[in-house]
Amino acid sequence: MSTEPAAVLFDVAEGVATITLNRPEALNAINGELAAGLIAAYREVRRRDDIRVALLTGNGRAFCAGADLKARVRSDAAGSPIAPLFRTEDPEGVYDFDPRKPVIAAINGHCLGGGFEIALTCDILVASEAATFGLPEITLGFFPGGGGPVRLPRSIPRALANDMLLTGERIDARAALERGIVSRLFAPDALLPAARAMAARIAGNAPLAVRAMRELIRRQENLPHDDAMRLAGSMRWIIGLTEDAKEGPRAFAEKRQPVFKGE
Repeated sequence: MSTEPAAVLFDVAEGVATITLNRPEALNAINGELAAGLIAAYREVRRRDDIRVALLTGNGRAFCAGADLKARVRSDAAGSPIAPLFRTEDPEGVYDFDPRKPVIAAINGHCLGGGFEIALTCDILVASEAATFGLPEITLGFFPGGGGPVRLPRSIPRALANDMLLTGERIDARAALERGIVSRLFAPDALLPAARAMAARIAGNAPLAVRAMRELIRRQENLPHDDAMRLAGSMRWIIGLTEDAKEGPRAFAEKRQPVFKGE
């Protein structure tokens, strides 16, 4: 039995799952164990009704410094570079597995390469003032393969995204806030408490409405305006039929906190 600590830690309290990348000695670089652990954690978030929100962070001075390049070298030496283009295993990896519930990325330090791409898959990004961001792959002879060249230009102005993607230069947390990559900055010691408070606030809302809102936000991105509005109207009507949609106004009228049950 291995005595090595788990590469990903998982804890649930009051509707919030905290997922911690736990390879601090390697700046939480992505290897097979960490990738598998993150997918397993996301599967738990998707599966469990008692989890309403997930909080993703890193242990140590990095959120995630990207792919473990030592592991990459070993992998490249062991197999054909063409084989990954024709995968036969489950295609849902760390960059495209959808836990179907909101995920907050609490970016505590270096957020680079594949780590930045993991963060870009999350619904809300908040950061420590000590965080740094970058996609340096172009300086190593290749380019980001986890969706960065697609997600980043869809998240911020194209000129700013192109600058990061083509130069490979890092930016600091203040620049990430100004460019709209993250929504809030906190002092390093205040990051996790603040992110947990955000997660608790979301977890306190009606879970079906939250999940429907999240799905609408994601699905409407590439729809024409009229189709997006039609989808929004349909989903709003469905959520309006739930018991939670009745509980909210009732609690407001009775001047009490609503008790949402996901029904």
